Amino acid sequence: MFKVLVSDPISDLGISLLVEASDISIDKKTGLSEDELVAIIGEYDALLVRSQTRVTERIMNAGKQLKVIGRAGVGVDNIDLDAATKRGIIVINAPDGNTITTCEHTFAMMMAVARHIPQAYLKTVGGEWDRKSFVGVELRNKVLGVLGMGRIGSEVGARAKAFGMEVLGYDPFLTEERAEKMGVRKASVEDIIAEADFITVHTPLTPETRHMIGKEQFAKIKKGVRIVNCARGGIIDEQALVEAINAGQVAGAAFDVFEEEPPAADHPFLSHPKIIVTPHLGASTIEAQENVAIDVSEQLLHILRGEPFKNAVNMPPVAADVLAKLEPYFSLGSKLGSFAAQIAEGPVKEISVAYAGELADVDTQQLTRHVVAGVLAYHLGSDQVNVVNAMHLAKNRDVNVVIVKSHASKGFTNQVSVTLRTDKEERLVAGTLLNGFGPRITQVDKFPVDVEPQGHILLISHHDKPGIIGRVGTLLGTRDINIATMQVGRKIVGGAAIMVLGVDKGVTKQVLGEITALPDLNNAKEVQLY
Repeated sequence: MFKVLVSDPISDLGISLLVEASDISIDKKTGLSEDELVAIIGEYDALLVRSQTRVTERIMNAGKQLKVIGRAGVGVDNIDLDAATKRGIIVINAPDGNTITTCEHTFAMMMAVARHIPQAYLKTVGGEWDRKSFVGVELRNKVLGVLGMGRIGSEVGARAKAFGMEVLGYDPFLTEERAEKMGVRKASVEDIIAEADFITVHTPLTPETRHMIGKEQFAKIKKGVRIVNCARGGIIDEQALVEAINAGQVAGAAFDVFEEEPPAADHPFLSHPKIIVTPHLGASTIEAQENVAIDVSEQLLHILRGEPFKNAVNMPPVAADVLAKLEPYFSLGSKLGSFAAQIAEGPVKEISVAYAGELADVDTQQLTRHVVAGVLAYHLGSDQVNVVNAMHLAKNRDVNVVIVKSHASKGFTNQVSVTLRTDKEERLVAGTLLNGFGPRITQVDKFPVDVEPQGHILLISHHDKPGIIGRVGTLLGTRDINIATMQVGRKIVGGAAIMVLGVDKGVTKQVLGEITALPDLNNAKEVQLY
């Protein structure tokens, strides 16, 4: 008999699987303080929470029998994940429970902004019968641009087709084959900006997606477009949007999220006649609240019974002897994956991880998860990807993961090589651990290097000619960018070469463009590793 404690208010329907299970004893005790939880948690095998209970390391240390913590929702900010991993406690959430409700809210907002529904309602209940001021537009035969074709974006696209809309989909992992299966046209952000009558965003907020629609995009955007954001505040530059609406470039907008929540009382969205706002209601339906509890209850049962499970947000326990060999390589693996993702162009179709040397004799499954998570997190956000769900996410996006092992390690005790194959190119990054120096990148594409995978790194491809290093250094100096380290790799004198620079701060797109424009320079990219 397993004992489960529910410490936050959750409906009986949400936990009915646990209540009805013959091998589960369930207690509901809500509103407990940390001290009260510490006093009783030792007798429980599982803890089920929402957002009120803060599950601290002290609570987990007291939970001597605790095997799993279930969060009936998506965010796990109230759970100390590091402490859970250290104690071997699996933490699970319900990332799919709000998919449909957020999708439906997106359509509610899209139709509201198309037909001016909130504005018309206010005038009507205020005693004015004004039909002329609220002439709207149909969705039929319009082009919808979906930025982010994950779970929610894909559902939005399917419903848009039922409304007779043409759907353009952008996602860093969207291939032509997957787009064809979904009946959408694979497009770039630039394509969507130029062609879409409606734009809806469904990406995580990452450095790459922050202000992905800003002043530059609004200057080129199709006139009369309407924009919906039920994803994350900050994906669209709020001030730039207001300016674009005032200039007549954008017809209207509907936002469920803000860069700062709740927004300030003087936020321009709150008083603008062409902007509709709601207070982050994307997941606020009775069904969604119950579904997340049902999903977590089901996975919790699987874990307690020793059955396969999904949606874990931390790393499950690994055999001590295997962990001792692999753990030093975890950080290297995730950084190699991130480095490769940041330099590769096009949707990722395959991640190939090659292990050479002594690692060829070890079960490297957990290390592979770190590599894959490093690749996916760059595009999807570190809060959405972890070493447990990385393989599942890769499979859902039709990304093939290949493992290769060899005892030949090119002079190193061990080497990890990551090759990304996209629909445009193939890029390789390899690395190892050096005694006394820690993680090092030892190869980029065909060029040998020796680079610490940390901080801001500039990767510059060029022709091996005299004076190039000096020109790059001079340009960076005039832009107040200090070079901390430098590596140059080449195969033959006068041929293709790369320059890998460690710099003290971020490099803007403008400066990257200036570097690329220098004579005999082919390309310049910034990689950020933390």
